[in-house]
Amino acid sequence: MATSTSSSGYSEKRFWSKCKRCATKIGTESLEKVLYLYYALDSPQCSTKHKATIYGALAYVVSPIDAIPDLTPVLGYTDDLTVVAAALVAVATCIDKEVRGKAKSKVTEVFS
Repeated sequence: MATSTSSSGYSEKRFWSKCKRCATKIGTESLEKVLYLYYALDSPQCSTKHKATIYGALAYVVSPIDAIPDLTPVLGYTDDLTVVAAALVAVATCIDKEVRGKAKSKVTEVFS
């Protein structure tokens, strides 16, 4: 799986903490997209460049410093999800059926 800490500021512990804390606020579809990035790190198609993009996006998601603070009503997670969307486009070749299946399964687990 993904390393516990990277030089980009990504922390797996903070990642899972934020996923659990924000799941109901961002909804199943958005959480699934975030998890696509997480599980794509294990994909054989995921190059070093792809991993750098993913770690950068995930570091932004878990960072307490945002362009739009997460506590801001309605818009709080907009910047995070925009970064995730951009990263998904950049690493689309890494998002295969297996990655999507793992993400969907984890979302089901989180929301059950």
